[in-house]
Amino acid sequence: MKVLQFPLIKITIFFLFGIVFSHFSSLSFKFTISLLIANFLILVVSFFTFKKRFFGVFTLATAFFIGSFTLICNNETRNLNHYTYKINAFYEIYNCEVTVLEKLKNTTKNDRYIVKITSINDTLSTGELILNIRKETVLPTIAIGSNLKVKGSFYKNRNPNNPNQFDYGKYLENKQIYAQIYADLKDVQLSTLVDKNLNYYASKIRNKIIFNLEKNKFSKSELSVVNALILGQQQDISKEVVLDYQYAGAIHVLSVSGLHVGFILLFVTFLLRPIPNTKFGLTLKLIIALISLWLFGLLAGLAPCVIRSVTMFSFVAVGLYLRRTVNIYNTLMISVLLILLVEPSYLFDIGFQLSYVALFFIIWLQPLLARIWVPKYKFVTYFWEIITVSFAAQIGTLPMTIYYFHQFPGLFFITNLIILPALTFILALGVLVLSLAAFDIVWFPIMKLLESSITILNKIISWIASFESFIFKDISVSTLMMISGYILIISWIIWFQKPSFKKLSIAFLTVILFQIVTIYTKHDNQKATEFIVFSKSKTSIITERKGQKVSLYSTDSILKNVSDNLAIKSYLVANFCSIENKKSIGNVFYFKGKKIVLIDSSAIYLNDKKPDILILTHSPKLSLERVFKSWKPEQVVVDASNFKSYIKIWKATCEKEKIPFHATGEKGFYKL
Repeated sequence: MKVLQFPLIKITIFFLFGIVFSHFSSLSFKFTISLLIANFLILVVSFFTFKKRFFGVFTLATAFFIGSFTLICNNETRNLNHYTYKINAFYEIYNCEVTVLEKLKNTTKNDRYIVKITSINDTLSTGELILNIRKETVLPTIAIGSNLKVKGSFYKNRNPNNPNQFDYGKYLENKQIYAQIYADLKDVQLSTLVDKNLNYYASKIRNKIIFNLEKNKFSKSELSVVNALILGQQQDISKEVVLDYQYAGAIHVLSVSGLHVGFILLFVTFLLRPIPNTKFGLTLKLIIALISLWLFGLLAGLAPCVIRSVTMFSFVAVGLYLRRTVNIYNTLMISVLLILLVEPSYLFDIGFQLSYVALFFIIWLQPLLARIWVPKYKFVTYFWEIITVSFAAQIGTLPMTIYYFHQFPGLFFITNLIILPALTFILALGVLVLSLAAFDIVWFPIMKLLESSITILNKIISWIASFESFIFKDISVSTLMMISGYILIISWIIWFQKPSFKKLSIAFLTVILFQIVTIYTKHDNQKATEFIVFSKSKTSIITERKGQKVSLYSTDSILKNVSDNLAIKSYLVANFCSIENKKSIGNVFYFKGKKIVLIDSSAIYLNDKKPDILILTHSPKLSLERVFKSWKPEQVVVDASNFKSYIKIWKATCEKEKIPFHATGEKGFYKL
């Protein structure tokens, strides 16, 4: 593979392997730093002793251990003042002082913020967590940098309530957020002290821009798109708009990325053309370009995708203005190294992964696709380049996109053909309107032009998304299938780059490999058997799986609308399953030699039906102490359809009788 000829790429790959290895292993700080130092010493010795024979090998090994060491060093829980060491018990009330770092999207019940904790019960503390302020009235947005005194309950990140759902707790832990705090508005006091850092001033400018546009009656729905498109703030955008962009294959438009930052660089370069290309002029251009890029990144909230894009194009700008040849692969790798050396946890951010993979395949594959046909006219060439860029990005991200989201927009190339030219105009107009609004200048005609452009863009996206037959949903892909999919794609690109019989043979072998992995995955799933009690409030859902066939037991409303139930759908897609039977929930089940008895709201049970497992649903009015006099099960399972007061009493009874107790509302689904 030609790109692997660059040493920096090999070093970066081993650096990434080191981060991944450290993430999934439990190596201690002392052991990791010992390995790093020992390897570095061997590296130095090999350089002077073995005439560099093993220098390359130990260089890559050093990169690996630097990656592992970087992740461990950046783990905030190593600090003994971290709040996880200060909380004696979760779910209890603590007094704490926090600083607001970021505004999150609100839920129906809470206003949400990422905050940095400074003290718990007047004891010094560190770490980030999520603050949830329960809504009583319409709450004003708390400014970034505000210091708050909060009295609330701490809740540890939970595992998913149901099988194969998105693990939000793990997602937060990758961002080094290990808990959330819930508080009533009356228990939140705003301090007069404010941390006036870069994010504070960036937030203040963003709020000023939004206020000035709202004051001039800029439509809220269109403003939310502008806020996401240019300022990188997606808190106010509606679910309907997000779904339309997702189904149309244009979700990347709503997240500030290389597309947006690249445009900013081109726009600034265009504005700086009058400055002469003297030594002083080029230096001045470079300084202005870098300042412009990082100011835009700051306004966009310095999210991982924004930092990646700004860092990447900063190196491009250096090469552009200093008139030096820029190797694009090395530029890409330097930006990866710099970002992950500062914050290695970004590697596990889905957006970060997709951005870099898309960018890599655009750089590598797009020139190959562009050579297939060379149009005679510049106008046609422009649209042909859009098509090739779109295909390169989609081919590169295809396995990962399906793996994470289990769907694929079939009309992505049509979307990009329409969107990218329009986006150039909207971004230029948007930057102008927002820049003027930052200085309290709102020119009504261009503001309305921007608003109308966004309205038309949304309607086009909605129209493309309406062709549901071109949206391929619920695609099952395992981790091994994703990896083998990338091996297949890369091998065929290598053959396409410079065809030969040997490369073609290897490419066909990767097709066979992908088929073998797919068959193995499905065969492995066919052997699986499991009985699951789902966690769903106000209702009961039970599945019995034998291979790829699932029997579903629930209420009539659930059975009639299975396709709309995300919990069941996620389970079926992840396990390559389909529903064979739909039945109302009975009172007795048999699974793997175990008798399972279910008692519902009727509270009717037979003493002769002695179960191995007892399931309680819909708050039956019964005394477990009386039940246990007749028979004692091996396990008591309580689903989320029961009253919390009942669950508390049943739990105490089981603890007294030393019978294992599983409440799905607290521990998540139960699997046998």
